[in-house]
Amino acid sequence: MKAKTLYLIAILFTILCSLFTLSAMAQGVRDLIQQHPSYASCNYHIYPDTITAVLTPAPAGKKPFYISHYGRHGSRYINSRSGYDIPYRMMEQADSLDELTPAGQQVFDFMDNIMRDTEGRWGELTGYGKQQLQNIGRRMVQNFPEVLCPGARVTAVSTIVPRCIESMGSFTMEMLQVCPQLQITMEASKRNQWYLNYQDRKLRKNYMTPEAQKAYDAYTASRLGNTRLMEVIFKNPDIVKEIVDEEYFNYYLMKMGLFQLNTNYNRETHIMNLFNIDDLYRMWQIDNALWYIQHGACKLNGGRQPYSQRYLLKKLITDADSCIQLEKPGAQLRFGHETVLFPLVCLMGINGFDLETDNLEELEEKGWWCSNVFPMGSNLQAIFYRTDKNDPDVLVKFLLNEEEASLPVPTDCAPYYHWKDVRQYCLDKLERYKKK
Repeated sequence: MKAKTLYLIAILFTILCSLFTLSAMAQGVRDLIQQHPSYASCNYHIYPDTITAVLTPAPAGKKPFYISHYGRHGSRYINSRSGYDIPYRMMEQADSLDELTPAGQQVFDFMDNIMRDTEGRWGELTGYGKQQLQNIGRRMVQNFPEVLCPGARVTAVSTIVPRCIESMGSFTMEMLQVCPQLQITMEASKRNQWYLNYQDRKLRKNYMTPEAQKAYDAYTASRLGNTRLMEVIFKNPDIVKEIVDEEYFNYYLMKMGLFQLNTNYNRETHIMNLFNIDDLYRMWQIDNALWYIQHGACKLNGGRQPYSQRYLLKKLITDADSCIQLEKPGAQLRFGHETVLFPLVCLMGINGFDLETDNLEELEEKGWWCSNVFPMGSNLQAIFYRTDKNDPDVLVKFLLNEEEASLPVPTDCAPYYHWKDVRQYCLDKLERYKKK
């Protein structure tokens, strides 16, 4: 009888989650881009300035006692010059032939300023990035004072990439501003790379199968290029075609403008004025489909890409098992990258991101919107609850970017889940990959 009740509750919760998703989708991707242009840039999307989500109170008697976290670094400069070089070199050649319109010349001058400002800062955390992590760290202490109280232990580890180390520092130093008595340790070591930033070369090498490439080419064919932009920038678009690839130019110039929104320099970039909502929306569709093929459970390549984070998931489980045995385990914070956090979310099936399909046209209608998962500063928090140390029924709630998230696991107390059920679900998933 109990199993049947749990099953019915799980179905009801799934229906409610679906209704919530449909309600959110009623707004639509285009509307989100209209409100926040950076949404179109997927993993360059900016973390929200304010978090308004209301957290559901825990079941009677249950109190938070442990936090397990994985977070992406905050807003950064572009990783390398090459991303900016692509549109810049095309403009440079056109300028040498006197083929830039007055508007094109203005954009070219502005691009030159951006290149100068960014030089030598490739991949570094920006001021906005530091502020994002400070805000998240402060809210974590404020939301869970039972865990992060005077004397509580907080262990923080980071990949060895400077922007992640700085993100860890910004996050934890702000926690100390709220609760100076926290006992915080920080570490950035190659010893932790095996789970903090594991990149499965075999899986990554094989994500773009012939079937996936064919489907992606068909999906993007009508979404590439921008004839209108060419006419704005160049005097004779037909003449400059030999030196300017319309598809590359449109895509990377748009990215250049969107990326500036993550920096302190000229955030109100003139480049963004060149593009309308349709341009940004098409680029989002192109990137969203590519992220699905690269990291989602895409049937076109066997659906195994999320398993690139199997070691991290196993580590999260073993760490939680150990910490549950302690009287006051505190919090474990981990700082890394979107290419880890995103497939982890897909692997766990959080908020339906374990979607399996071979039809890229289905992604948008089914709510597989990658920008929701990994903006700059994105994070996944698992908050554990119990009545006391001897309570055998430990509950867990997941927060994706500080908002309550769902898992495909039966529960009678959503958005809370019984840890034993989540644990077994994850272990079963990992075992299935082993057998494959």
